[in-house]
Amino acid sequence: MAEGIEGFEAHGKHEESPLTIPVAVTMSILAVLVAIATLLGHRAATEEIMLQTKATDQWAYYQSKNIRFHEMQSVVDLLAALEPADKEKTATMEEKYRKEVERYQDDKDSISEEAKKLEAEREVAAHKVDRFDAGGVILEIGLIVCSLTLLTNRRIFWYSGIILGVAGFFVTVSGFFLH
Repeated sequence: MAEGIEGFEAHGKHEESPLTIPVAVTMSILAVLVAIATLLGHRAATEEIMLQTKATDQWAYYQSKNIRFHEMQSVVDLLAALEPADKEKTATMEEKYRKEVERYQDDKDSISEEAKKLEAEREVAAHKVDRFDAGGVILEIGLIVCSLTLLTNRRIFWYSGIILGVAGFFVTVSGFFLH
């Protein structure tokens, strides 16, 4: 049994390249950056979904106010078209419903503005998701290119992986500057 282990060790030994440690450290750094970019992308995607949900809720609220607005407008129109027996009471009711119409119109406008604001925030979050995801992909490619150095012992792969890693890092960081 000891011979089998010794035999395995003899066959398993490889000449260690001077690039092994620096490339391994570079790959570790790139792997951490990939994890960070992925986490940022997931968080931004969650924020995007939450903002879309809030905007959708605002538009539903807008629609309910719009329906009430039209109901009140119909009541005002109906009261104006009738020949009532008590004109004073009808005029009071008509005035009451006109005020409601104005209130619903004002409410609709503010609700619409809020929904549009939420949609704009969602758009920014969507662009952040794109940047974080793109940065993560570039970092992953850099990691893979770096790993080729260990297989080929060619520095060009290590340097290329570092360049891709730096590019991926800056693409990821650019997601923070979107407003």
